[in-house]
Amino acid sequence: MKHRDAKTPESWLKTAKTLSEALPYMRQFAGETFVIKYGGHAMGEEALLKQFARDVILLKQVGINPVVVHGGGPQIGKMLERLKMKSSFVQGLRVTDAATVEIVEMVLSGSINKQIVSAINEAGGKAIGLSGKDANLIRAKHVTRKVKDPDSNIERVLDLGFVGEPEAIDPDILDTLYESDIIPVIAPIGLGKNGETYNINADTVAGAIAAAIEAKKLVILTDVAGLLDKEGNLISQLTPKEARKLIKNGTITGGMIPKIDTCVHAVENGCAAAHILDGRIAHVLLVETFTEHGVGTMLWEGA
Repeated sequence: MKHRDAKTPESWLKTAKTLSEALPYMRQFAGETFVIKYGGHAMGEEALLKQFARDVILLKQVGINPVVVHGGGPQIGKMLERLKMKSSFVQGLRVTDAATVEIVEMVLSGSINKQIVSAINEAGGKAIGLSGKDANLIRAKHVTRKVKDPDSNIERVLDLGFVGEPEAIDPDILDTLYESDIIPVIAPIGLGKNGETYNINADTVAGAIAAAIEAKKLVILTDVAGLLDKEGNLISQLTPKEARKLIKNGTITGGMIPKIDTCVHAVENGCAAAHILDGRIAHVLLVETFTEHGVGTMLWEGA
């Protein structure tokens, strides 16, 4: 004889209530495109990757078109260490010579990209791995940075090697995939005008794609709860104008500045809203999408 757990009906009701509350958001976002930057702590844990894969598939199942862009800085660093190749950073960007860019492409377009694709496929979805080189998705241009000598205070231009930024996005291949069940997973590698390979910051790539295709949402999954004020409280919403003020007064500092800059660029160039979420939170993508209050920080033009 089978005995039912007395708590089971209550659990079922809770699940049904959650699904019922999500229905309006499913209708609202059906047919829309979300660009999701997947990186940070979540990339290093198998359980979180499996959870992320299921969540992305669910978005696809309810009619949302997810486009995944992934990073891989820590994994690149580990591979360079294994190969005894030294690397350095300038303003958060890895200085990338000809030998290093080969390793970067191998790690990003190879192992990491295929891990994410495999996770989505194993969870019942259909994913395909791409890099910015495929179908000329990302045309890149060379990046330099201005740095000041701490002793003389003289500014000089530093060449970062094969580090680039998106110059043009050709979304034709993404348009083709929208009409199918396939979820694109994109490695942040770009193609220069002379056929050279460029390493591009994944946040920047995600923002550029979100703007180019006028996505409904840009979602950046990272290792923090969102944008915090000077007292450590979460800022749940802000506009591009407010974001610039917070950078100017020192509230937004360090590695959060390029993330906010990416969000501002996306929102001001066609993306409806940008979100910074803690990828370590279970099902954070679904909580943000299908609940009334959401989580993290949202940047948008305002009501």
